[in-house]
Amino acid sequence: MSTATHTRDRLVTTEVEGFIATVGISHGPLNLVTADLLRELNEAFSAVSALPDVRCLILHGGQSRAFCAGSDIREFAQIREHASEKKILFEDMVLRQLARLPMPTIAAIDGAALGGGLELALACDLRVARHGVTMGLTESRLGGLAGSGALRLTRLVGPARAKQMLFAGEIIECYQALSWGLINQVAKDGSAFDAALELARTIAARGPVSNRLAKQLVDAAQDYPLDAGLSMSTVALQKIFDSRDLHEGVDAFFAKRAPSFEGH
Repeated sequence: MSTATHTRDRLVTTEVEGFIATVGISHGPLNLVTADLLRELNEAFSAVSALPDVRCLILHGGQSRAFCAGSDIREFAQIREHASEKKILFEDMVLRQLARLPMPTIAAIDGAALGGGLELALACDLRVARHGVTMGLTESRLGGLAGSGALRLTRLVGPARAKQMLFAGEIIECYQALSWGLINQVAKDGSAFDAALELARTIAARGPVSNRLAKQLVDAAQDYPLDAGLSMSTVALQKIFDSRDLHEGVDAFFAKRAPSFEGH
């Protein structure tokens, strides 16, 4: 697949080129989370999930100063009486939708990722940050709560560090985040988007069936008992041995050429 497609709406840009999809937030200088932004992210993730040839997705903050600086608190007064219906449940659904995309996902963090912005990044499989950026689940500074972000953060950095960040509303710099396992890579030169794109190209060149199943197994390791996960791995391995991609990979190895995976 080599055709590039481009659609742009008011707050979210979605592009698909080759095997890589990019979803960019374009919501003012801080990319604040609003109900409208969540609706458009929902549409973008739904559209990408329906594209079988996409092998990796990059979520980025476009040209804005922040990757995403959290919720637009000006909306809180409007939704206070019906917060569950208007924000809590829908925002959780969008984050779950991002986390459950079948292909590997990368957050390219070229500006601050705070509050709900870091929650978006945490819902991705991998996170790449530009040198100098900061991040934190800062909701407690306003008496708020990170919700699902607290759970995803704990899985990455452990309970003690998660509690420290949550209780204090702590903002940390990228190298501390890297040492804690919160992010995967710091782009020392250039943008996080460029580094994420390089990583996405590497991922896209690998077996797409293999990567989708690997994502399922890693997620299962956190969600299921070991025996259930081992049963899933047996089924996944059978799918791999039944796939054309494995045969192509083996043939390419012996022919000393790059494999041409088809995704089935």
